Amino acid sequence: MSTKCWAVRQRIIWIFSIFAAMGIGINIAIADEAAVRQSVQKILPDDSIASIILSPVPGLYEVTAGSRVFYMSADGRYLFHGNLLDVNTRKNLTKIRRDALKQTALSKLPQTPMVVFTPPNPKHTITVFTDIDCGYCRKLHREIGEFMAKGIKVQYLLYPRAGVNSKSYTKSVNVWCSKDRNQALTDAKAGKTLPNLTCDNPVQKHMKLGELMGISGTPSIILENGRILPGYVPAQRLENYLSGTKK
Repeated sequence: MSTKCWAVRQRIIWIFSIFAAMGIGINIAIADEAAVRQSVQKILPDDSIASIILSPVPGLYEVTAGSRVFYMSADGRYLFHGNLLDVNTRKNLTKIRRDALKQTALSKLPQTPMVVFTPPNPKHTITVFTDIDCGYCRKLHREIGEFMAKGIKVQYLLYPRAGVNSKSYTKSVNVWCSKDRNQALTDAKAGKTLPNLTCDNPVQKHMKLGELMGISGTPSIILENGRILPGYVPAQRLENYLSGTKK
């Protein structure tokens, strides 16, 4: 065999070996992801898993579910829940990822249908995750007239914390399916019984959005700059936050 033919043959063998190695690598990655998913499904319902990707650490997968970020070994045996730090850059990679998930959720707000109370001359807008049966949510809503007088538009996302099989969820659906949602929400928060209604509604979408944003309690108030204020905040203090006089 001539030197030229030998060189061509070796090059062909080298090319095939590269493709073979790539194929093996892809198959291993697929197998690892399957093992991770199988393990995660034991502790989380499948529909809550947003993504499973390789982390910057070899052999460690990043799993996101809602606003939660955790890590699992490639064989699916070991799970780590905590902050992953890059010592060289001194960056908290977990926080960066979690913040990115929240920003993605925030970007969906303008396209999300809500129950909206709009003042005659809007100056500011707040978005509130609310539970109809939550005491502090009711206290906040009792100030809706003051919000309107201050020019603060209030956008409500229905967030029954007890879940889809709860009375709060049914009340949320009844509110959404009412002809006058604003009045229905006000009545429900005042303890009045609404007619049982059914219709296409975004309540579960609201709940999913809250999960993505890491909402764990109500009311949760989102300011125009994306800042989240947990719990009840009086109208005057909210106006101060919105105008920048309070930080």
